[in-house]
Amino acid sequence: MYVIFEGIDTTGKSTQVALFAKRNKTVLATKEPGGTPTGLNFREMLLGGALKSSFNAELFLFLADRALHYDSVVKPARNERLVISDRGFLSGIAYACANHAEVDGELLLAMNRLALQESYPEKIVLFLTNKTLMSERMGAKEQDAIEERGVSYLLRIQDIMRRVVKTLPIQVLEVDASHEIETIYKQIEDFLND
Repeated sequence: MYVIFEGIDTTGKSTQVALFAKRNKTVLATKEPGGTPTGLNFREMLLGGALKSSFNAELFLFLADRALHYDSVVKPARNERLVISDRGFLSGIAYACANHAEVDGELLLAMNRLALQESYPEKIVLFLTNKTLMSERMGAKEQDAIEERGVSYLLRIQDIMRRVVKTLPIQVLEVDASHEIETIYKQIEDFLND
C-alpha cells in the first residue's frame, strides 16, 4: 500500500513517518522531494531557492522528482509492503496553486497523474495546524526558502490542500497536529489498518 503523509511544515508529519518506520520494520519510509539520490540534488535546488524566480522550472523539477521517485522507489515496493512518503503530489498541487492563482488546477492534477503513472496512493494522512501552533514551532527551527514565505502563506497552502483532497478518489484522514505524538500515531495506525 502507498500512503502519503501531507501537510505544511511544522505539523509533525516527518516525525510520524520516522516513528512508523522505526516501529514497523516492513515500512518503507521515503519523501518528496529527495526520495532518490538524484532527488536529493533536486531537493537542494528547490528548498535552497535556486529556482524561485521561475515558476515553470520549479514546477517541472518537482514533477521530475515525483516521477523518478514513483518509478524507482514507490512502484517496485507498493504491492509488497507499506510505503509511506513524507509529502507527495498534494503538496505539489497546493504550492503551485498558491504561487500562481491563474494556474489551471485540472492541468496540475493531470500532470501529477502522469508523474505517478496514473496511480494515486491508496490513502492520504493530512496533518492540520493553526497559526498559533505553527508560529510557535517555526520559531524553534531554521527555515528553508519555502518556510521563509511566512505563516499566512503556509496556512493558505493548507487550505488549498484541504480543498483539493476533497475532490480526489482517495481515503483521507485529517489529523490535528496539536495532539500528542502517541495519540496521532494511534489514530493513523487505526486508519492504515482499516
